[in-house]
Amino acid sequence: MTIVRLSPLLINQIAAGEVIERPASCVKELVENALDAGAARIDVTIEQGGRRVIEIRDDGSGINADEMTLALTAHATSKLSSIEDLDAIGTLGFRGEALASIASISHLTIQSRSVGAKEASKITAEAGQIQEVMPAAGPQGTLVTVRNLFFNTPARGAFLKTDQTEARRCAQAIRDAAATRPDVAFSLSVDGRQVLNLTGGVTPADRACEILGRETRDELLEVDERLGDVRVWGLIGRPGLARATTQHQHLYLNGRPIVDRAVTHAVREAYRGLIEPNRHPLLLLELQVNPAQVDVNVHPTKSQVRFRDSGAVHRAVRKALSHRLTEADLTPRLDLDRAAVRAGRFANKPSESGTHRPSVTRSGGMVESFDSDQVASQLDPANILAPISDEQGKQLAGASEVLPSGTRSVEVLQLHRTYLVVEDEGGMVVIDQHALHERVMFQQLMDRLNEGPLQSQRLLVPAVIEIKGDATERVTAMSDLFDRIGIEADVMGPETVAVHAFPTLLFERRVDPVEFMSELLDRSLQDDATQSSEAALHEVVDMMACKAAIKAGDVLTEQEMKSLVGSLEETDRSTRCPHGRPTLLRLSLEELEKQFGRSSAAHQ
Repeated sequence: MTIVRLSPLLINQIAAGEVIERPASCVKELVENALDAGAARIDVTIEQGGRRVIEIRDDGSGINADEMTLALTAHATSKLSSIEDLDAIGTLGFRGEALASIASISHLTIQSRSVGAKEASKITAEAGQIQEVMPAAGPQGTLVTVRNLFFNTPARGAFLKTDQTEARRCAQAIRDAAATRPDVAFSLSVDGRQVLNLTGGVTPADRACEILGRETRDELLEVDERLGDVRVWGLIGRPGLARATTQHQHLYLNGRPIVDRAVTHAVREAYRGLIEPNRHPLLLLELQVNPAQVDVNVHPTKSQVRFRDSGAVHRAVRKALSHRLTEADLTPRLDLDRAAVRAGRFANKPSESGTHRPSVTRSGGMVESFDSDQVASQLDPANILAPISDEQGKQLAGASEVLPSGTRSVEVLQLHRTYLVVEDEGGMVVIDQHALHERVMFQQLMDRLNEGPLQSQRLLVPAVIEIKGDATERVTAMSDLFDRIGIEADVMGPETVAVHAFPTLLFERRVDPVEFMSELLDRSLQDDATQSSEAALHEVVDMMACKAAIKAGDVLTEQEMKSLVGSLEETDRSTRCPHGRPTLLRLSLEELEKQFGRSSAAHQ
């Protein structure tokens, strides 16, 4: 096989395959060039999803007439001049491949007038064949027109989606560019219809809201924190805004949109326990790091980067988001008008027997619908909020009599043996007794684990569990975890495990060892193999807290209700259970007055 030198056209087409994957890639590269040129306004027009026409006009510094031909030459750029520049890149574009690559697979025209020039210049290229520079009339700035993208590489064009899909991707490329440049105005027209118009000179928060959706503004929290050499700024959604996918997460580094596993993992850790595991927070984050501390030259599209110290970036993101979420009031607020729209109507549903019998417990006594047998069936108060151990004298549910900050009354009601209701300064708060107790127990279990392994109690007769798969492999893999949570287990057979000791807490909360261990071992088969030991511990403690917490249907005494409500102030992230479900809802006084047609001035 003979080795030959590739032609310049083929070289550029290969580069185009890496840099220009679809019309949105072309839009991204050209918009970045406009930003690097100092543009204050960038207008984009596309037709047929960008296949037929992509036109980008800016009012930046322009290109000198004697450099127009060079601009279309591979590896020619004004943004690098030495190896040292490559170690600290401060511009969006820098490879010198975009224009040459686009010119090799399209009909390309550039018209530009530089600062101080008397007239504009125009150059055309078709399939990499560059024509002479010609004089033209036009304002300062640059107009790039790309026609018939992929006309000479039809195989690549065949992989494109519908015009609507490609247009949406072009719009997203513009939003990504606009997200960190609120000083610049952007517009997008698709097939003659304007679909995007972002004014310049707005605040970073206003621009971020435009990207995330103006309807989310009231549910966003601003983050602005510097930790070491990393500044983290952005808007993050309250847990209730979590989405089913990560497509509503916008991450930027020094103005450049990126995809980074370390940053994504840090976000997930910050929201751990505030949203359900299969949900993803909505956010826009911009990281500012010294360019010398990051390599943006690891991928042709520059969307992937390599940090010199990814651990420091991970810690900065996780801590900044955690701090903001901790200091915010994350209590979900109930909007009855919005709930009515979703439900279509309000209706009281009868019980299965056809009779609705409200169950309400007041701190101070039972009221309505409880007969003597029901009262007698209440759980032992000593076991509802049982201590971990007498020696350490710590109660998992907390013994505080203090109600949440702003609470106006110490009276607590229990509804349907499931919810607690308490009045506060802003209205009323409804608490899910199981979810809150689960969060309380989770935190105190984690606090105990920081001091050492949990206390365990030996079984008189070992509990035997039949499992699926290799028992020896499963028990060996989980041995360190078992030691920390107070479980002693060994292998009795190929698919049989014997439990000799069990956590004291779970005993006190009457958790069945066989049922618990069976579920724990089954879950170990489904766990992500890359999961860290700390993440695995969190999941197990989640499970322990859920099993041991009071349940819906448990009748609580006055002291137990007050103790549980009092734990709100003492517990981190008390507005969500460890699985991410709300522990409480707030119904404001204003909402109640609106629903009853009252106003503080007109109706007394």
